[in-house]
Amino acid sequence: MKFVIVTGLSGSGKSETMKALEDMGFYCVDNMPPALITKFAEICFKGNSNIEKVALGVDIRGRRFFEALHESLDYLEKANYKFEVLYLDCEDDVLLKRYKMTRRNHPLSKNMQIPEGIKIERQIMEPFKKYATCILDTSNMKPKDLKEEISKIYKDGQEEDTPNMTISVVSFGFKYGIPKDADLVFDVRFLPNPYYDESLRPKTGDFKEVREYVMNSQISEEFVEKLFDFVGFLIPQYLEEGKQHLVIGVGCTGGRHRSVTIANMLYDELYKKGYRVIKKHRDSMLG
Repeated sequence: MKFVIVTGLSGSGKSETMKALEDMGFYCVDNMPPALITKFAEICFKGNSNIEKVALGVDIRGRRFFEALHESLDYLEKANYKFEVLYLDCEDDVLLKRYKMTRRNHPLSKNMQIPEGIKIERQIMEPFKKYATCILDTSNMKPKDLKEEISKIYKDGQEEDTPNMTISVVSFGFKYGIPKDADLVFDVRFLPNPYYDESLRPKTGDFKEVREYVMNSQISEEFVEKLFDFVGFLIPQYLEEGKQHLVIGVGCTGGRHRSVTIANMLYDELYKKGYRVIKKHRDSMLG
């Protein structure tokens, strides 16, 4: 039984996530009142149900819901029900833009401005991050990108033998800021820069010729070797302490060439070792 609770900030993509999970064969129930989660879990885990994959979408509409969700998750943990929490996060300015585009009101902003509602909800939801199996920042994702990420995280065949931690490898450009949710950040601006080769400038680190340019250096080879060793040492330590989501940021100046190259190589290395890993090139299409 795979039992996933999808929650997070309103406007961060819960509806799209539920659609993606439904397309993957999950039995989905959206807008589940938190107080009913325990009863539903008992039916799924103890009943004669043939349902193998369940996803519950949970919104927080006030302090009462906060208390009910907190109690429900604590109950599931104490009852030893195996469940996962997917927490969807998003930057405030992006949430505001989404609400203005859809002309919808924020659920907590009936008597206040939308930014105030977003701020209050973030304060209410922050404690639930400790339950999260995966925290997904959707600030730079279109619906198609979000669906692809969900597919990578919950695709069949990785559940049993894969360590219970999701690793996100994110390339980025320092000129656009460090990812807010990054646990580890590696600065690769010292590596050979394809930007100064006019034939390579329009391309990204996804191209073979760009990768060869970046890696055509003794320093690059030594760095990648030490990076793999360092990350390979750290991950078991994080697993030992129970960490469930690790975000590794790899940054260069613009986030198009060196960071994409190294992020791709790190992703391939971790995937080869059997970790549950997803990859995102945040800024590769900018600039």
